Amino acid sequence: MKDTMLYEQLLGLKSPWSVKGVDLSMADKRVTVEVALKEGEVWADPTNERARAHIHGWREREWRHLDTCQFETIIKARVPQLKYSDGTVEELAVPWSDRYSRVSVLMEAFVLTLLDACSNTKKVCEITRLSWSTVNTIMRKGVDRGMARRQQDGIEHLGLDEKSIERGHSYASILTDIDRSRVLEVVCERKQAAAVTLLESLSQSQRASVKAVAMDMWPAFMGAARRCLPQADIVHDKFHISKYLNDAVDKVRRQEHRILLKSGTSPLTGSKYAWLRGYPDGRSSEAVTFRALRDLNLKTSRAWALKEDFTHFWTYHSQPPAQRYFNAWAQSAMRSRLEPVKKVVRMLRNHAQGLLNYSVHHISNASAEGFNSAIQLIKANARGFRSFANYRVRILFHCGKLDMSIA
Repeated sequence: MKDTMLYEQLLGLKSPWSVKGVDLSMADKRVTVEVALKEGEVWADPTNERARAHIHGWREREWRHLDTCQFETIIKARVPQLKYSDGTVEELAVPWSDRYSRVSVLMEAFVLTLLDACSNTKKVCEITRLSWSTVNTIMRKGVDRGMARRQQDGIEHLGLDEKSIERGHSYASILTDIDRSRVLEVVCERKQAAAVTLLESLSQSQRASVKAVAMDMWPAFMGAARRCLPQADIVHDKFHISKYLNDAVDKVRRQEHRILLKSGTSPLTGSKYAWLRGYPDGRSSEAVTFRALRDLNLKTSRAWALKEDFTHFWTYHSQPPAQRYFNAWAQSAMRSRLEPVKKVVRMLRNHAQGLLNYSVHHISNASAEGFNSAIQLIKANARGFRSFANYRVRILFHCGKLDMSIA
């Protein structure tokens, strides 16, 4: 078989396109495939069914294709610029690549496969010998394709969460589909306008199908949910509640530790993380040591006990018993005379309905919290981002569960 016929079959070329010649450069380790257009070819004018398009000019184009036996392969062709009756001019679409793309469709699909397997864009550039901008464009196009293909199916449970994107107080807001564990959209900042933008990225039918939204007690998120999803229940995320209670226990520990140190020694020295971790087996040496510490008559022990008691709240499946348990727990916590704990109780009372809604829906931002490691890896591999758009594309690429295949 001639090399021209081989590449015609590999590229899937049909009339009016054909391979004119194949040039092999051993020194450059490059194969150049020259594709030609049949002379005298006529194209229809999409703006006027009675007219035909005119050739306004020609443009020499090159595309990077998959390697041939480790040799860099380039497709080369003269592509006509077509002018229509309404005066518009556009480049003729070629069968082996998207219009105005620098790589072939097969090369683009290969790059997407590498990016999916390796979150480090720089490494993908080294493997494919493509520029960073070209690989980044392929990723962006894939995300755009996947977002456009997303089915307008119903979404019952949403998650609203925030992520730090840079050092300092720089945040992004993330919308997740809890039931399918996927990121739906990402926007910069965590203000109410940003949260509204997130929710309005859903279609009207999708917003109407939402039953509940999991979030922390951030007023901007709650305001956006009430505005865009008036029918949906707000469910305060139990992981954030646990964080508030853990912080309260730690504040009590630090206050008590300082007081005990003034009188001599403190059994709380070096025990910060002992109060925050769990001991499911109860038999390990750490569990035995902690039990001895916990049994001391300490304020920290009382704060820890209140925190542990609250975990029973999440086991209820009906609001009335959940309400009774919460009221009893809150009264006990307010009598503890532990100000950090009482502060959390007052906050929870102000958002009691969001807590009680958990007993109905039993949803949380666990999936969103699970994306943290993936997002941290993306940030670490990128060594920072020059634009938020690139940050968003990478999160959606790796966490959006998008169909980015090339049709």
